Amino acid sequence: MAGFKQPGFIERQEAAAKAKKAALEKFRAKAADPALAERLTARTAIAAERKAVKALRDSEKAEQKAREAERAEQAQREAAIEAERAAAEAAERERTLAAEQKAARDARYAARKSRSKRG
Repeated sequence: MAGFKQPGFIERQEAAAKAKKAALEKFRAKAADPALAERLTARTAIAAERKAVKALRDSEKAEQKAREAERAEQAQREAAIEAERAAAEAAERERTLAAEQKAARDARYAARKSRSKRG
């Protein structure tokens, strides 16, 4: 019975070259497969469709944010106008109250003057 013989350098090189060649042939066979080409085409089409849907969704989100920002700005403007209107009404009420108080004071003063002239 012969013992195990260690392969030499050249034999190892040849075996590595054969393995590389077999792997290359296997890869070329897969690359030439029409089913693989169809799957790649379908996958590319699906990826493009997903990308288009995502772009559409992103644009809708951007439009929604813009509308919300516009609504917030409009609400802020309306709040400022309402605050201005409330301040104007408060100032008008204050002027009216001051005028009424002045009229009452003048009436009391006139009544006091008329009482002192009679007596």
